[in-house]
Amino acid sequence: MIKQDILEKQAKSTYLGIGSNLGNKLSNIETAKNLLIKNNVHIEESSSFYETPSWPNKRFPKFLNIIIKINTNLSLIDLFLTIKNIEKKIGRKKALRNYPRVCDIDIIDFKGLIAKKRINNNLIEVPHPRMNNRNFVIFPLFEVNKTWIHPKTKANISSIINQLSNRGFSDIRIV
Repeated sequence: MIKQDILEKQAKSTYLGIGSNLGNKLSNIETAKNLLIKNNVHIEESSSFYETPSWPNKRFPKFLNIIIKINTNLSLIDLFLTIKNIEKKIGRKKALRNYPRVCDIDIIDFKGLIAKKRINNNLIEVPHPRMNNRNFVIFPLFEVNKTWIHPKTKANISSIINQLSNRGFSDIRIV
């Protein structure tokens, strides 16, 4: 008889980043969370709210961001489509890349999966390809899971934080 390791039985978690820099940012994020719940997404944990300057144009309104740890039976593609519908319901409009938006939901880590998939005109890539350089992802992710390991690089969250530039520490604050 082969004993199964207790860690093998645990389902891998999924992490989403939710941000807003237009309108009532706090309300936009809470609305996104409520709509996720109504769409078969169980929120296990939510980080504090983090405020950061807009990037790359700091003249745009500041962003408010959180990370949530979720559990869902939705596939990666179904979760992505659900997220896109939620963003539209909250009022997200087509705009140039990195322009202000009412709601932005990113899949940061989907159950430890490493994947690239194209759906319609969108590329879904997990783990999120630019997460390591984003303090508004790394700090709230650390708050939610201090032992998180990057699925692709196998780096732990603490070492990723240590690799952030000094600007990464000064341009963020908990609200």
